[in-house]
Amino acid sequence: MIKIHSSEITPERIYLSRRKFMVGIGALAASTLALAACGVQDSAAVREDEADPKDLKTSATTDELGDALTPFKSITNYNNYYEFSTSKEAVASLAKDFKVSPWTLEVGGLVNKPQTYGIEDLLKKFSQQERIYRLRCVEAWSMVIPWQGFPLAELLKEVEPTSKAKYVRFETLYDPERLPGQNSAWYTWPYVEGLRLDEAMNDLAILSTGLYGKQLLPQNGAPIRLVAPWKYGFKSIKSIVKIDLVEEQPTSLWMAAAPNEYGFYANVNPAVDHPRWSQASERRIGEFGRRDTLPFNGYAEEVAQLYQDMDLRTNF
Repeated sequence: MIKIHSSEITPERIYLSRRKFMVGIGALAASTLALAACGVQDSAAVREDEADPKDLKTSATTDELGDALTPFKSITNYNNYYEFSTSKEAVASLAKDFKVSPWTLEVGGLVNKPQTYGIEDLLKKFSQQERIYRLRCVEAWSMVIPWQGFPLAELLKEVEPTSKAKYVRFETLYDPERLPGQNSAWYTWPYVEGLRLDEAMNDLAILSTGLYGKQLLPQNGAPIRLVAPWKYGFKSIKSIVKIDLVEEQPTSLWMAAAPNEYGFYANVNPAVDHPRWSQASERRIGEFGRRDTLPFNGYAEEVAQLYQDMDLRTNF
């Protein structure tokens, strides 16, 4: 079992500043969704951003560690979104005409009150907040994003999980005609991801409905996606159409594709290398140097207790 040393825990000064920062964040009117999991970086090949920078709205310029926000242009023009393409530079153009309305989200499984929501219903029902979260990719780079969304816990409480529910299973849209990457036989479609129920109920886990105060573009996973900032970005499933409460641990797309590289938990752990690269350091998008990777991506104070009796080298 790996114990989290005191040196690896977020300092009290930073923890308190995060709490102060979060309390000061106001609810914002919604957008539609979030970012393509794990896939943004500076590149000469990215196309020019379509948004007018003066229209971007956010309550901050840095995260609680003082790190600058990643530019909107980078976030929306270099994307990991295999449902469209394995080429990060190609996703934005392929996704440009992808329709995200009408859109429904089914929530069911081991619950007392299954629900089917239209995206507009979700935006009206759940208060949208801005949260400045870091996203850490398993490829050893990271970024800082001003998300808009609402706690996943609010949605789960409304459907009332039964006592048998242990995990939350997420499923993305399956439509090979609209999502040409799903014609690839390399992966088991549709994209599936999962969280343990207590992870899903943690306040950090949100369903994102926008970023930078704007409706999200299709290449970012519109209209609704998961953000769990203490986990690697591949855990951030996009374009969700179904959420089920289940008793058995779900098998995610990446677990099925490469079980020796991608485990269920996907917690940021700099002490465990990926088979093909080190996770001990990372490059923040827009910076030239590298920085040490923080355990749980810097959110240990909020989530380390969820794993206190687990060996995080085995349960990766």
